[in-house]
Amino acid sequence: MRFERRSFGKRIDLPKPIKVGEEYDVEINEVGSKGDGIARIKNFVVFVNGTKKGDKAHIRITEVRNRFAIGEKTSGGSEEAPVEETATEE
Repeated sequence: MRFERRSFGKRIDLPKPIKVGEEYDVEINEVGSKGDGIARIKNFVVFVNGTKKGDKAHIRITEVRNRFAIGEKTSGGSEEAPVEETATEE
């Protein structure tokens, strides 16, 4: 799934599936080239510093860019936080 569309040479940014400040319970399924853990929320890539493959973490989104977001681990879960299952591609 792509989150931007190009039309006549102009980039049209589509709404992102997540927002800054939202919290999620995620599983880290990959590790990025700089060592950050990677989770996917609604098929949108989220980098989480200080995690490794296989970790389960409660995170808060701190930044959302065009093609990815950055999250940070928080101290614990919240009953209000949406729980997202992450799909693994084999």
